[in-house]
Amino acid sequence: MRTRQWGIAAGLAAATVVVSAQQLPVSNAIKSFVTVNDAVVALTHATVIDGTGAPARDDQTVVLRDGRIAAVGPFGSTLVPDNARVIDLTGKTVMPGMVMLHEHLYYPTGPGVYGQLGESFVRLYLAGGVTTMRTGGNVNGFMDLNMKRLVDEGRKAGPAIDATAPYLNGPNSFIQMHSLSGADDARRQVNYWADAGATSFKAYMQISRAELGAAIDEAHKRGLKVTGHLCSVTYAEAADLGIDNLEHAFLASTDFVADKQLDVCPGQGVGQGTIADLDVEGAPFRALVQKLIDHHVTLTTTPAVFETFTPGRPVPPGLEVLVAPLREQFEQGFARTARNERSIYARLFPKAMQLDLAFARAGGTLVAGTDPTGGGGVIPGFSNQRTIELLVESGFTPVEAIRIATLNGATYLGRGDTIGSIAVGKQADLMVVSGNPAVAIGDVRKVELVFRQGIGFDSARLIASVSGRVGIW
Repeated sequence: MRTRQWGIAAGLAAATVVVSAQQLPVSNAIKSFVTVNDAVVALTHATVIDGTGAPARDDQTVVLRDGRIAAVGPFGSTLVPDNARVIDLTGKTVMPGMVMLHEHLYYPTGPGVYGQLGESFVRLYLAGGVTTMRTGGNVNGFMDLNMKRLVDEGRKAGPAIDATAPYLNGPNSFIQMHSLSGADDARRQVNYWADAGATSFKAYMQISRAELGAAIDEAHKRGLKVTGHLCSVTYAEAADLGIDNLEHAFLASTDFVADKQLDVCPGQGVGQGTIADLDVEGAPFRALVQKLIDHHVTLTTTPAVFETFTPGRPVPPGLEVLVAPLREQFEQGFARTARNERSIYARLFPKAMQLDLAFARAGGTLVAGTDPTGGGGVIPGFSNQRTIELLVESGFTPVEAIRIATLNGATYLGRGDTIGSIAVGKQADLMVVSGNPAVAIGDVRKVELVFRQGIGFDSARLIASVSGRVGIW
């Protein structure tokens, strides 16, 4: 053994890890993206941001064994096994892989139509540092479920997937979405898709209270959770029905719309108008926050997609990976947004950031996602990194923002004991970035290597494999 005292407790922990651990399988289909495939790996001289919100620690060693974290500690006192592959990370940072909860395997490709881009998207998510994701909405049916299986088997390069069933919605005009016919239909849909392998459900804007309540009840019977991008049902009503999660933080709330009719969506813009004018310190907002906290409702913030609607914001990262028609389509829309001096998002976007911070500071649980829909421009991987930057812009410290995008998401999924932070015994789902995001949050974009269950994927290779072709597959 390379000399350095490890300690009895750490040694015992490592011994336990060897028994229970398992590396990600690596098939011929993904091995070209893999640069680290060793049973034992020692990452030395690294800065470590552990995902708990604790300060970054300099000059650390992280030992990976058989897909798990076997040791973490100062370089000078952490044993490096003789059989380890040693990777010197001087000037670089090790963080937990991101756990993001509003992702999609589709993208807007035409008027009201979403193209299925699972193959390229899972590579981009992984390249960006996302090691676990929930598909927060499904307009295909089986692709998300099948992709989850293929990734788990090591036949596709991508994050672990919490696969959401097709949307649960009332009467609607989306050509890729079922319309529920009532509470019994909601129960049937939940059971059908749970039997098919879905591990999460999402309610949408036109669902009724009866349908939502039935869906929540049926999902909970099976130990599964329900989230929602709501409109016809208010957040307070959804909390009373037992919903687990609400999407877009407060931006989809219609709780403050005057004279709102039961089970009727007044229009998303109407709800957003009330949010733009909302008093963060006022009693109505505080009461809703407390109700959500009391009912253990988690909020998912998705600032990256709303930034693309807001005049004066920077061009989003990653557009170069798109096929030319989709890139040009977005750039034209983005130019129109920049000229729209009357856009509600000029007030709404900064207000949303204030509300996110206020909810978290009050004790609410905030998780993060990106939502690559809207008018386009929200590119997997790139937008996940941008989300962390935007959380810092909202007022969170860098390590708080990283926790929201890692351990908070893992905890919501019920996997906080195995992923989401860097600790002995946890799964080796990690990202290596150049620089130190705790000092300069923009360094979170400098991803070089992403580990899934101890297997290291080269970020640049993953991106190059799809660059200029995203939009085709």
